Amino acid sequence: MEPAEVERLIENGIEDADATVRRARDEHDDDHLAATVVSPAFEDLPLVQQHQLVYDALGDHMTTDIHALELSTYAPDEYEE
Repeated sequence: MEPAEVERLIENGIEDADATVRRARDEHDDDHLAATVVSPAFEDLPLVQQHQLVYDALGDHMTTDIHALELSTYAPDEYEE
């Protein structure tokens, strides 16, 4: 699955999300991705619930197209580029 498609799924599934997705580890291993997601939806949520929102946005792709996802989530006031 292409990183741009994963970004689109996350941004469509989480209100006001800004997602940046890249290949993790080996560029030839298409199913290992790393994502940074910033959204006001994450405010006041524990990390586990933030990650669950991302997994929910990706749906079945997490079991069919993405083998591993290195995930960093932030509320806007927590994120420093």
